[in-house]
Amino acid sequence: MTMLRGRALVVAMCVGQVGNLVPHMVVQAIMAQHLMPLWGLSAGQAGLMAGSYAFGYMVAVPILATLTDRIDARRILIGGTTLSMAATLAFPVVARDLFTASVMWALAGLGFAGAYMPGLKALTDRLDPGDMSRSVTLYTSSFSLGVALSFLIAQLVADRFGWQAAFYVTGVAPVAMLVAAVAMVPVPPTPRTGPLFDVKAVFGNRQALGYVLGYGAHCFELYGMRTWLVAFWTYVTAVNAGAVPVSAITISVLVSLLSMPASILGNEAAIRFGRHRAISLVQTASGLTGIGIGLAVGAPPWVLVVLLLVYAITVPADSGALTSGMANAATPHAKGATMALHSTVGFGLSAIGGWAFGMTLDAAGGPQSGQGWMAGFALLSVAILMGPLALWWAGRAAAPAAAPIPDGKV
Repeated sequence: MTMLRGRALVVAMCVGQVGNLVPHMVVQAIMAQHLMPLWGLSAGQAGLMAGSYAFGYMVAVPILATLTDRIDARRILIGGTTLSMAATLAFPVVARDLFTASVMWALAGLGFAGAYMPGLKALTDRLDPGDMSRSVTLYTSSFSLGVALSFLIAQLVADRFGWQAAFYVTGVAPVAMLVAAVAMVPVPPTPRTGPLFDVKAVFGNRQALGYVLGYGAHCFELYGMRTWLVAFWTYVTAVNAGAVPVSAITISVLVSLLSMPASILGNEAAIRFGRHRAISLVQTASGLTGIGIGLAVGAPPWVLVVLLLVYAITVPADSGALTSGMANAATPHAKGATMALHSTVGFGLSAIGGWAFGMTLDAAGGPQSGQGWMAGFALLSVAILMGPLALWWAGRAAAPAAAPIPDGKV
């Protein structure tokens, strides 16, 4: 088999990333029309079920990503991808209620913990430093393409063949990542001694921590929005007697597809204008847009379409810049451990974001209430505005006496 290097490796890993993500949003895509009525779930319970994937990820990633500082990340990537694929395929067989569905979805998330950040570590271990920022952003932005396909395939298959088929069809896509991982050039990590997780190197790095905390705010908003997007548009369709310009399938796919160019352009803006400045502006704009959607819940559907498409750009535009900023700022010998913290915080808040949105929705009137949706989007707006505060805190320690490197130029 031909070993992958350079640009071919980046392309293969992006394709593999998309394959790994095709099952990623199946629960969120079909829960409003299929799983909630099937099992009689409230919005809070549905948010908990959907968030169990991120919870499983959060539990496993501190160990799996940190291990990439000691062993070739490719090995963890192969194991994690296999587990996530198996759990997705087994979901229709095992899931019978809220508890069993949450357990199975958490297992899928646990497997993905061995695929996403270890995949990023496997990629960056095989790249020249000059190729890092844009390659990392391509890898992270391909996340959005995978999510778009997940929404599209899951809804189309579930509506035509039943909800179980959605898991079977999407569950085979991670094979693409297995092929890419097997074709990588083996790169054994440098032998290291000392503790597996170097607490001082990770938590003492204030610059990296700023990006980690900013990423947490980003993930809370992103997964809160993605978890409830289809359900929100189902509500909009119902209150407007079906007179909406696009379907739930179309809006979810459009919102997801826009994420990829938005993330790439956001990172380019960070390189050009300074990483902290660009991320802070994007997150502030996203918070304001979320508030706008909440206030416009009763507006004509075309107004909401425009606002959601703007939101589709602002929500992910900080993602690549945050992750590449973390990778650049990480202490070299603790990069895997820093990535582990990055993912733990991010996916922990992802799990909370979808659940908290659902609980807020229930508390403010439920999925059939405009006030409920207004409160849910307001919650996301408050959360994302914590990101600029985290970067400001990190920036206070970023002014050494010697000539500093402009943020975003590293």
